[in-house]
Amino acid sequence: MAKPSPDQIKRRALASERHKARHFAMQGLYQWHLTAAPANEIAAQFRVDFNMKGTDLEYFMELLSGVQRSADALDVLLEPYATDRKLEECDPITRALLRISVYELKNRIDVPYKVSINEAVNLAKKFGPEDSHKFVNGLLDKVAIEVRALEVAANS
Repeated sequence: MAKPSPDQIKRRALASERHKARHFAMQGLYQWHLTAAPANEIAAQFRVDFNMKGTDLEYFMELLSGVQRSADALDVLLEPYATDRKLEECDPITRALLRISVYELKNRIDVPYKVSINEAVNLAKKFGPEDSHKFVNGLLDKVAIEVRALEVAANS
């Protein structure tokens, strides 16, 4: 097996750091749902309460604050595709994951749409209610077609 190049090592490290950022952002948005605390307070508490070593902290803050600021706009993008159930009926974890992924689809063109969806699905499998990952996957696939039409078409 070939030894990974320095560029491959950097990409893997970034992927791991971003995965942790999404995980903590999901938890932070769950807390926001319950307490309505602002992003900076949640982030400060997380830095004290959790070992965030190996986390892309800038990305964590961007996701946490970006989703808080634009939650209504993100929900507007999601609602037309939420035919199985309404967004307000979703548990806070599922809603947080949907919002994080749609935020990425809209604002982070550097993140491939498949990566964003895959991350949300995997976190839903681990932390969401049973079978929520299927709902998350189906909904985000539809949003990606709208938000990232060229990228989706190029990968079909």
